[in-house]
Amino acid sequence: MQPAGAYGAGKAGSVAFDPVAFFTHPRTILRLLSWVFSIVVFSCIVNEGYINIGSERLLCVFNNNADACNFGVTVGVACFLGSVFFLILDAYFPSISSVRDRKRAVLLDLVFSGLACFLWFVGFCFLANQWQATSPNELPLAQGSDAARATIAFCFFSVLTWAVLTLSALRRFLTGSSSNLFTWQHLDPAPSNTRATPYPIANGATIVTTNPYQAPPFTETLDPQKLTQQRPLAPAF
Repeated sequence: MQPAGAYGAGKAGSVAFDPVAFFTHPRTILRLLSWVFSIVVFSCIVNEGYINIGSERLLCVFNNNADACNFGVTVGVACFLGSVFFLILDAYFPSISSVRDRKRAVLLDLVFSGLACFLWFVGFCFLANQWQATSPNELPLAQGSDAARATIAFCFFSVLTWAVLTLSALRRFLTGSSSNLFTWQHLDPAPSNTRATPYPIANGATIVTTNPYQAPPFTETLDPQKLTQQRPLAPAF
């Protein structure tokens, strides 16, 4: 069998989509987790992240800082859409036969994952700081407390998942020649029309191999006349 190149065209466009291999792949699982975490973050803020105290004006539970809530919602929605986009791209990736398009796809994944990891880290620190500065008097009956804690916790979880996705994309980009990084199938089946490579040997026969990279056997054509000359003579008595 011959390994398929990660960036190379080859038979990449003919790889069939395997749902089981796709959804059990660690990268797909991480993307699904990131997708779920982003939903939890922005839904908690939208549903219970705002309270009104004696007025119709909604205040953010994070120290009444509207920027904190807006930042969490923005990053959550952006990473939600990004997770969906890269899930689709991962499913379509084995059918991409262009070397340049594959490298661009991996580079785009690397840039987005790194940016998402950074934004989630900033969001985690920002929201945790604002929650720590929030006075209990600002939240009567502890309104929105559970949602705020869940938001901070899942921001931290998102930092971890996107960090692993960033390292995975970086590894794929740096070692793009490995076959198992860009396709769900580790090896391509050997083609049926493989040409045989004959190698001559001393007695006129040939050794046939289907491996074009196999070295020919060490052979040496011996001259019968040389053998006669080198044969030691029996001692005469």
